[in-house]
Amino acid sequence: MREEDQAPEEENEELYEHHRIVADAGQKPLRVDKFLGNLLANTSRNKIQQAAAAGNIRVNDLKVKSNYKVKPEDVVQVVLSYPPREVELVPQDIPIPIVYQDKDVIVVHKPPGMVVHPGYGNFDGTLVNALLFQFQNLPGLNQERPGLVHRLDRDTSGTMVIAANEHAMAHLANQFFERTTERTYWAVVWGNVEEDSGTIIGNIGRSPKNRKIYQVYPEGDQGKHAVTHYRVLERLGYVTLVECKLETGRTHQIRVHMKHIGHTLFNDKEYGGDKILKGTTFTKYKQFVENCFTICPRQALHAKTLGFEHPKSGERLSFDSELPDDMKALVEKWRNYSHFKGQ
Repeated sequence: MREEDQAPEEENEELYEHHRIVADAGQKPLRVDKFLGNLLANTSRNKIQQAAAAGNIRVNDLKVKSNYKVKPEDVVQVVLSYPPREVELVPQDIPIPIVYQDKDVIVVHKPPGMVVHPGYGNFDGTLVNALLFQFQNLPGLNQERPGLVHRLDRDTSGTMVIAANEHAMAHLANQFFERTTERTYWAVVWGNVEEDSGTIIGNIGRSPKNRKIYQVYPEGDQGKHAVTHYRVLERLGYVTLVECKLETGRTHQIRVHMKHIGHTLFNDKEYGGDKILKGTTFTKYKQFVENCFTICPRQALHAKTLGFEHPKSGERLSFDSELPDDMKALVEKWRNYSHFKGQ
């Protein structure tokens, strides 16, 4: 058996995923209450049956009763109406590039592949673990997210600001709430974005079919209001380098909004960007794209700039970061391809 990474992304959701277990390919038919009872420590079969009766056990995203027979490669979830227990915060000596620091704020560059804070499936190796090793007395130490006022997805690289004390945390959190911060991202997206610039407006909420991803609700009847401004930086044939400026800060906002207008982020596995969405059927082209996926093995999204008001001095601070090596190499490879193709 293997338990996959999954942590709730927003704490105001009705249900929280506590466990996600994928049955082995050789799994023999077994009642789900027995299946979970064999795997979950300190959990009685009666408690599991009660969870099933309440609709809190799902297999392949469908609610099941306790007598459901688990089959090979079934995805079994236990979802409950309260957040999972807090995890222990352990300082770890993990190098993190510090862009700026003073007594109030710390600006860091988060590398791709790093989770921001501990949670189920990610107990350590996170940005918070690294920060706790370098900085003592971060605000909110009794919580799971000390110093954090915003986040980046695991595979998104770029600039983040961390609060170094309670006053700074409250001040910065309010700036993000009031949308007075300035954030721009660079992304490589599939397709030729026809308009030089534009604005995407559409409520964002969890997908009813897959709670790991989000979608746009155009009618505005569900989800949260979200606005993304974009402009084209460079057209590279079958992909485009764009800059996105966030007016709101919803989970997966750029990834969801760009997919909504038909320009999924390159190699975004959760939203289908790891498939060849534009281009030719030639074998050489397919190999070229596969090489690009290898060069940049994650969604091509980077938090390029961050601007905010210093919580103590009131000075407006702005930080810019270079594209990481994987995205630099990806852009250069497509640039060379589009130049060769245009000859």
